[in-house]
Amino acid sequence: MKTFASQVAKNEFLQILTETFPSGMARGSEIARLATKNGFANPGFIFKPENRAARGMYSFLSTPTFVPQAAEVEEPVAQVAMMAPVIQMTQRRVAAPVSDSFVPDKNPTYVPFGSYTDIKKIISSKMFYPIYITGLSGNGKTLMIEQVCSNLNRELVRVNITKETDETDLIGSYELIDGNTVRREGPVLIAMRRGAVLLMDETDYGSERLLCLQPILEGKPYFDKKTGEVIRPAPGFNIVATANTKGKGCDDGRFIGANVLNEAFLDRFAVTFEQEYPKSKVEESIVLLNFKQLGIEDEDFAKKLVSWAEVIRKSFEEGAVDEVVSTRRLVRIAQAYSMFRNKKKAIELALNRFDSDTKAAFFDLYEKLDVNADVSVGAPEATPEITEL
Repeated sequence: MKTFASQVAKNEFLQILTETFPSGMARGSEIARLATKNGFANPGFIFKPENRAARGMYSFLSTPTFVPQAAEVEEPVAQVAMMAPVIQMTQRRVAAPVSDSFVPDKNPTYVPFGSYTDIKKIISSKMFYPIYITGLSGNGKTLMIEQVCSNLNRELVRVNITKETDETDLIGSYELIDGNTVRREGPVLIAMRRGAVLLMDETDYGSERLLCLQPILEGKPYFDKKTGEVIRPAPGFNIVATANTKGKGCDDGRFIGANVLNEAFLDRFAVTFEQEYPKSKVEESIVLLNFKQLGIEDEDFAKKLVSWAEVIRKSFEEGAVDEVVSTRRLVRIAQAYSMFRNKKKAIELALNRFDSDTKAAFFDLYEKLDVNADVSVGAPEATPEITEL
């Protein structure tokens, strides 16, 4: 029976563990059985408190003695030699505990519309099929992905993209914790290991730094050049990007900061969905469900809000106005109404973000639809929390 008195024996067994359990974690009983099966003694050097990931689970990649062997990737000898000091410096890898659930909560006010059914089919297939969703702000792009994953009981890892987002933010970085240099993994690797859906929100605000995702967007393994480890995506891993534009920039100034994205990056998304605002009947259902959640009984107000938003959007499409009232803003009006129980105040608060002329024009339009816009009623005792659109 082989003992673990030598470093060579430890690394040999840890390599077997990595090949058997690519996630880097396993139950103590499974690790012990694997040791016996391969003629090793009890691997007590792994069963230490600092390696415990969850109840009964141990992270063997966190073992200071382990230098992963990237046999799948051919690297020049000189480059591997240069990486070795960095690898030896790493004390452990910090990843999301396996006991944590990344499945989004169900939103009782959500009403499926648009591309919901198609996207649900893609995600339920567990096929790697990157999705790009574009559409105006506040029309439920992000919420749709969250609710698809919630409905399918699929884990979702969300990351918001900015022009500063780089490989460190997405893949991971080294941090000094308690005097130890720790490899902390980013959202991309966490999603890959867990077979989760990676949601890249506001993708068109990113830069050429997103090109670090090219091989991952092709469904290929990722070679971590910092540790020498090859991370293979677990079954079910997929990438969904949301954006206000199609990655071609924005000329009208509505989405300042939206960038022109690299064509090679965009071409790696298998399909693009164009998300519109919901039809009036669907939006009416959304507002009424929010009213019900907030303890409001005023169906007439909900219908008038939807009709008002619809007229404004048609004017926007015709070029008559430069702003729209989104579905998200209608939900905000519902929330304000639940607190102040004053229609006029709730609408004015929602319109304050617009310039004075636009605000006045939008409010005048609503007053023509609802002569009771300034009527107040008693405020409720409590206001339930509503999930962001």
